[in-house]
Amino acid sequence: MTGYTVETRCVRVGDCDYQIRMLSDRQQYHDPDGVAERAGISSATWPIFGMIWPVGIALANELTTFEIADLRILEVGCGLALSSLVLQRRGADITASDHHPLAPEFLIHNAQLNGLPPVPYQDAAWDAFNPALTDFDLTIGSDVLYEPNHPQLLAGFVERHAKATSQIMIADAGRGYRGPFSKRMAALGYARTEMPCRAGGPDIERKGRILHFARPTS
Repeated sequence: MTGYTVETRCVRVGDCDYQIRMLSDRQQYHDPDGVAERAGISSATWPIFGMIWPVGIALANELTTFEIADLRILEVGCGLALSSLVLQRRGADITASDHHPLAPEFLIHNAQLNGLPPVPYQDAAWDAFNPALTDFDLTIGSDVLYEPNHPQLLAGFVERHAKATSQIMIADAGRGYRGPFSKRMAALGYARTEMPCRAGGPDIERKGRILHFARPTS
């Protein structure tokens, strides 16, 4: 017994179906050894990693056609890493990252479910520096701005781990922190464009946005 319950769901992205093992509901918490607690993950936020969110489907859909040639790509706050699986299927140089202790286990299982090679994974606390995560050309994330301190933490993490000339693509669900994050990215020299989400369902397609930040050579 794992101490939590799961289900496998088929998620359509572009013209491909992905089999995704996920938590069966959001009312779960399993941290017998206190690993999540020591990582700063509360019982309320513990199950967030294990769900497929509509805005995550929106980001994965955009990445089915995004130009990835010669890009070193990092997914932050990957959770179940749907976007990383899409990019792995496309042959991208993708690394997934999260700070949840179960994220790598689910990532390994879901890659196997979809007949994909293992996706490289690194633990990544946003308030720290991971020397294995440097010089990325493109950083991606979905629904990663949902707490008041996330704009500051994520912008700082990007600055420490992205190339001087780089792109950031964030699928934002409209939780109110889009503006503060954009201001911090502008202070780092990134110009922003945005577009509506084009997948994920009517609600997220109405209020969600794909934010694209680019910092050219100075």
